[in-house]
Amino acid sequence: MAFAVRKFDAVIVGAGGSGMRAALQLAEADLKVAVLSKVFPTRSHTVAAQGGVAASLGNNGEDNWHWHMFDTVKGSDYLGDQDAIEFMCRKANEVVYELEHYGMPFDRTPEGRIYQRPFGGQTRNYGEGPVARSCAAADRTGHAMLHALYQRNVRARAHFFVEWMALDLIRNAEGDVVGVTAMEMETGEVVIFHAKAVLFATGGAGRIFSASTNAFINTGDGLGITARAGIPLEDMEFWQFHPTGVAGAGVLITEGVRGEGGYLLNKNGERFMERYAPTVKDLASRDVVSRAMATEIKEGRGAGKDGEYILLKLDHLGADVINKRLPGIREIALKFANVDCAKDPIPVVPTVHYQMGGIPTNYHGQVVVPKDGNMETIVPGLYAVGECACVSVHGANRLGTNSLLDLLVFGKSAGEQVIRDLNADPGLKDLPPDAGEFTRARLARLDDQTNGESVSQVGADMRRTLQLHCGVFRFPDLLVEGVAKIKEIAARAVHTEIKDKSKVFNTARIEALELENLIEVARSTMVCAEARKESRGAHDRSDFPDRDDKNWMRHSLWYKEGDRLEYRPVKLKPLTVAPFEPKARVY
Repeated sequence: MAFAVRKFDAVIVGAGGSGMRAALQLAEADLKVAVLSKVFPTRSHTVAAQGGVAASLGNNGEDNWHWHMFDTVKGSDYLGDQDAIEFMCRKANEVVYELEHYGMPFDRTPEGRIYQRPFGGQTRNYGEGPVARSCAAADRTGHAMLHALYQRNVRARAHFFVEWMALDLIRNAEGDVVGVTAMEMETGEVVIFHAKAVLFATGGAGRIFSASTNAFINTGDGLGITARAGIPLEDMEFWQFHPTGVAGAGVLITEGVRGEGGYLLNKNGERFMERYAPTVKDLASRDVVSRAMATEIKEGRGAGKDGEYILLKLDHLGADVINKRLPGIREIALKFANVDCAKDPIPVVPTVHYQMGGIPTNYHGQVVVPKDGNMETIVPGLYAVGECACVSVHGANRLGTNSLLDLLVFGKSAGEQVIRDLNADPGLKDLPPDAGEFTRARLARLDDQTNGESVSQVGADMRRTLQLHCGVFRFPDLLVEGVAKIKEIAARAVHTEIKDKSKVFNTARIEALELENLIEVARSTMVCAEARKESRGAHDRSDFPDRDDKNWMRHSLWYKEGDRLEYRPVKLKPLTVAPFEPKARVY
């Protein structure tokens, strides 16, 4: 029996910050927009973003977008594309003011302006010292953003499909994307969403690691779907370890704690970041702080009975400041560490947090792939924004609060590009005769499999492998072994079995489909990490301890078929200003 077909101008997969910002742009242009989400939109993982949105408003001291651009290029360890970085930093003030007018309840200065706090790697005058650039709503900025965007989308009459999971892209004979297949999670019904444009905003895939700040929904669905469609994934070796995850729980403690004046201590009560980053100390970029913490622990200066964590001290700020600026952090510390942070320090460890790589795009949100020597060949009908995309503005290491800015700037930019593309070619291209058959075969494999391994066991082995072989510090023998192991696990994943063959309320079936996406992300991560023979940003190799600009100032492109790797050069030329030339990255 053929799948039912629903027709829209645009289908957006993912209802986090980037998906809803793009949806708003399209819905307000009177386009018929479908937004698919595995959870209710205000429960998307953007809700977990705590610290703020970067913008050079200058409300708490002098600032400008040139300084912001320099910090972002430097933070990326010079792997970020400078045209996209300039675009993002120049647009920052505009999108923040738009968000304010949507009803975003930013904290305020005594004069009534948007309150801004310092954040890691964000500096004044090209690195001279910390600057207050993060526009915050206490420590619940992502939560406030989602509610503001959702309400505007409801007003604009975007169509939300809640608890739906996208399964596969549909491409015609010319390679144009003409829709997606998706499953209603409650009933198991599969529908073809036929559209003029498909936009992925599916977020990250941090669940490939055992210890992660990511929610269980972060299973790399957009990346898995894209890889299966023959499109490469870019820079998948670069994963950010957030310095402050609650020890033993992985729950995020925002960098805003350090922005408000908190600092890190080892077991001796020493503020050790003064040795690693003497200028900005605890507000160095995240990869620098994470490596410093890991080094302190490795060298025997970690706190706790087994010396396995670092202490985050903020009791000196006082209960009034904590309750006003960091109320959620006090609640998290009590629930997950059994610590009242107004009285005692929080035990923290570096924890996987964010993927810098993803689906390759330009700064208009269009998916681009190499073809016949052209590094900017556009995949017609396909767009990607947010954490699942690689623009690349984050390069080898993202600066805190640039993630929410990324969502707003490129969500809006992609929406504007879709409108331009549909005005130029408004027709709905026909579905191919075999539309949906690839999805049907995948589902049949799951339903027919017997005597296979459990999804949970294969998933657990995948997470352990990534955690051990691709951590804060990476070693050559572990990388080689990790590639072999993850390929073996990928082969096992093809033969997983779900015991319950019903299609209604079958969470095991959903988890099996999510594992297929996670496996693609895990494979690409291990293969790309083993192949990159240098240390840059979040990728730190013991056998190649230095950054190698001569040979590795380039982005990796991983193809699922044969684990094939290609590379493209970093775009060092900005749009209108002089480029920032690569130099040693010190804080």
